[in-house]
Amino acid sequence: MKFFCGRYIVLCALVVSIAGIADAQTNPVITSWLQNTTGIKGRHYVKGNSTPINDNVLANVQSVKYSANWVYINTHGVPAYITGPFLDGNPSVTTDQNAIFKMPLNPQKNTGTASPTTMGNIGIFINGVALFDYRDGVSWQTSTNSLKGGPLMGQGDLVWNRDAVVAERKGFDCAKGHPAMGNYHHHQNPSAFKLDKNVVSTVCDLYDADGLYLLDSTKHSALIGFAYDGFPIYGAYGYKNADGTGGIVRIKSSYRLRNITVRTHYADGTDVLDGPPVNTTYPLGYFREDYEYVAPTAPDYLDEHNGRFCVTPEYPNGIYCYFTTVDEQWNSTFPYVVGPTFYGVKTAAKVNNITEQVTTYTAGTSDIEFSAELQQQVSVFPNPSNELIAVQFNNVAQQNYTVELYDELGKLINQTTLFQGSTIAYFDARTLYNGAYIVRISNGALQATKKVLIAK
Repeated sequence: MKFFCGRYIVLCALVVSIAGIADAQTNPVITSWLQNTTGIKGRHYVKGNSTPINDNVLANVQSVKYSANWVYINTHGVPAYITGPFLDGNPSVTTDQNAIFKMPLNPQKNTGTASPTTMGNIGIFINGVALFDYRDGVSWQTSTNSLKGGPLMGQGDLVWNRDAVVAERKGFDCAKGHPAMGNYHHHQNPSAFKLDKNVVSTVCDLYDADGLYLLDSTKHSALIGFAYDGFPIYGAYGYKNADGTGGIVRIKSSYRLRNITVRTHYADGTDVLDGPPVNTTYPLGYFREDYEYVAPTAPDYLDEHNGRFCVTPEYPNGIYCYFTTVDEQWNSTFPYVVGPTFYGVKTAAKVNNITEQVTTYTAGTSDIEFSAELQQQVSVFPNPSNELIAVQFNNVAQQNYTVELYDELGKLINQTTLFQGSTIAYFDARTLYNGAYIVRISNGALQATKKVLIAK
């Protein structure tokens, strides 16, 4: 309900309570997925056209089902944010993966030899999009003194393995993703390039898109996915200390670049086939083996798997967690998300069908608590504005939100939708008169308002 006080819109606060949620449905690996209940479909750009093309494939996750030990996530592998174009010549586009992923409800630590991450899927983000590790299938071939493998064809030595985040940056879209034979995926933190403090790609200038979420240095980062060993993946910020104390800090990788000028040995001293010397063509960081692991001495640094055991908002009793590591400028840092090895027993897999009795999880009940903090989760900028009004979520949008713009007399000027799994919506302010306006954000149950000034 809305009513007017003076000349401004005042929206009533709603109180929502949750009761009777079954204990089985409180496990975050069941409740955290972005289930598409409103028919959101994917969109993509093609090179040379900044108007997105609407696809006929449902975005985000289609269903979540669980048994006593497993959860099954059905997804087409398509995000709600716009994908493409891929400006390195990648001919692929995001296509329907029609996948069912089987994840453990109770992940276990691997007490034996750690399993290395592999090519292809090593995890799933909460919007059903794939996570890949650092590599792109290309490695150095000493006999020909050249790169081979992956998109370059042939087979390298697999001794000096190319880092996809560094080498394929030109081929990532605004959301830092790209497809491999249609399988759209992220190798790194899935927050749009334009949202980093140091913007290292200009692709968003012509082909604007969202990422999955926005980094916020004042809040514990969102739970954004799960690795193939079943352990959760968070953004870059968390509690400094593992017990949940110490304030919010950037959680940091314990890998660092080696001090080398030639590539003849690994960090442990092993003599290997030579790679190219360090130069402007192949700078430090171009290959995974350019990094060395230094055991952490501070609680906000991660272990060799890029994780740690700690308390999080979703796991108040603590669990092992991976983090999407970034530097001070929010640019991705190796090993980016998970790896080079898994902490836990790798049990997740893509399956063709479900062969046991399962219960279907009903989407929506786990989203109400997040929505109660709607006013704090939304930012409107720039303010004052003259050309564009941006309405941004500071966390993952768990459902669709209607975003409306009213003038100071309460007249609806414009409206748009901020889709589930996106972060930002826009209004064109170029035709607006100077003065005060109100942005109203609602999801059918809860709502919030933000005042914005237009000054030209």
